[in-house]
Amino acid sequence: MGDTGQTTHFGSKQVALEDKQGMVNDVFHGVASRYDLMNDLMSAGVHRLWKDAMVAKLNPPRKGVRPYRVLDMAGGSGDIGERIVNASHGYADVIISDINQDMLNEGIAREKHWRFSGKATFVCANAEELPFEDNSFNAYTISFGIRNVPEIDKALGEVFRVLKRGGRFLCLEFSEPDVPGLGSLYDAFSEKVIPKIGEMVTGDADPYTYLIESIRQFPDPQKFSKMITQAGFSRVTHTPLSGNIAAIHSGYKI
Repeated sequence: MGDTGQTTHFGSKQVALEDKQGMVNDVFHGVASRYDLMNDLMSAGVHRLWKDAMVAKLNPPRKGVRPYRVLDMAGGSGDIGERIVNASHGYADVIISDINQDMLNEGIAREKHWRFSGKATFVCANAEELPFEDNSFNAYTISFGIRNVPEIDKALGEVFRVLKRGGRFLCLEFSEPDVPGLGSLYDAFSEKVIPKIGEMVTGDADPYTYLIESIRQFPDPQKFSKMITQAGFSRVTHTPLSGNIAAIHSGYKI
């Protein structure tokens, strides 16, 4: 355990703040090669529609005088990065970053087969301490990754720092179902089914037990919107998806 005295959640457990990142890394080292397959099984493929919706909301330009640079954080496997490059018809330059090299290796292998191969760069980095210059990106995207960051406030501060004026932050994350009866069904599916699917596909149920617990620990849309605003962003909104099982959070650096 660490010695700062600060704690945070790791799923349903309380752990030393400085220990969480290593524990999260261990989760993703173990599931990297089957991560996207598990997303398909856990969501019946609906996660693809949610990701399409986020990239449609970003609406990257297809041409311009200056480069359009996007940082896709926690984007290891490259599924969001590929969507952005395709939506821009190869115009956007995408930096795909992840703290987990195993996840990045999956994306690097797949990028060779993209329609617009060569338009993405892969960088291993910590969302709380980005190795990029101030005011250097037109957009920052993150999909189902920010809830795994030990200090979300610090990560949001880094988002604001690296975005250019007028730049946009888009975050796709699980939320709290708001359709009557859907929440209890979703909870039952999450608790009873997803860990079993994970065990069958990857041989280990524990990573998926953690991932489900981490969803429950994440702030509700109103609280997270407030955190985004406190980081300096304007025009902060959230768009519910599939009965608010997931939501797209958006903000601009004005």
